[in-house]
Amino acid sequence: MRILILSDIHANLEALEACLEAAPAHDHVFNLGDIVGYGANPNEVTDKSRSLGKVFVRGNHDKACSGVSSVEDFNPVAGMAALWTREHLTEANLEFLKQLPHGPIAPAENLICVHGSPRDEDEYVLFPRDAYAILARAEAPLTFFGHTHVQGAYWIDDSNDTEGNIEPRYKSKTGKQTFTFRVAPGARCLVNPGSVGQPRDSDPRAAFASYDTEAGVVTFHRVPYDIHRAQKKILAAGLPERLAFRLEEGR
Repeated sequence: MRILILSDIHANLEALEACLEAAPAHDHVFNLGDIVGYGANPNEVTDKSRSLGKVFVRGNHDKACSGVSSVEDFNPVAGMAALWTREHLTEANLEFLKQLPHGPIAPAENLICVHGSPRDEDEYVLFPRDAYAILARAEAPLTFFGHTHVQGAYWIDDSNDTEGNIEPRYKSKTGKQTFTFRVAPGARCLVNPGSVGQPRDSDPRAAFASYDTEAGVVTFHRVPYDIHRAQKKILAAGLPERLAFRLEEGR
């Protein structure tokens, strides 16, 4: 089975379309949440996401933008964007986002999907110590997670008492590029595909991942997209300028 993994699209239609155009052939699409928030195309991105498949977990921005949770814990810029999004979502998309499932979910054998982490859907897994603590108690060999907007993976292997993390290395920050690694048999692994719509690893290109279950291979992808067009839409919508400028910084 070939799986396309998308996360943290954040209403960035240009980035999503670029990822789908570059995506390899796949049988299923797993969406790890934060479909909306920040960007200027919440309805278009939600419609497109809904058309791709039925495997979703909710993100914190999905909750805030649909009114499931408040914006009190958001910074002012994120809160303003969430309220703007809530006002502009169609009734159908608003209801869809409200009904998104709480992670973790198990859409396939031996893997789970979450937004933040298996122990807390809003947890940021940014440091190895947190990842290893989660993996030590992981029931599934493979966990796909998002939320941090940082592409990479962590793993532990009890068979030889080893652990480590994987940071994709690319030749440059331009053009389409991939980075592939094999999930070792017997290891447990946390994999973050990165953010489609708002990367925060200093690489402004859209990020996603694909997974071949038979080969046990995860491929990270980076894809350029029309950042300037996405920025113009954000500014024209009256959203905070910071949301437009950060796209070209990859921060």
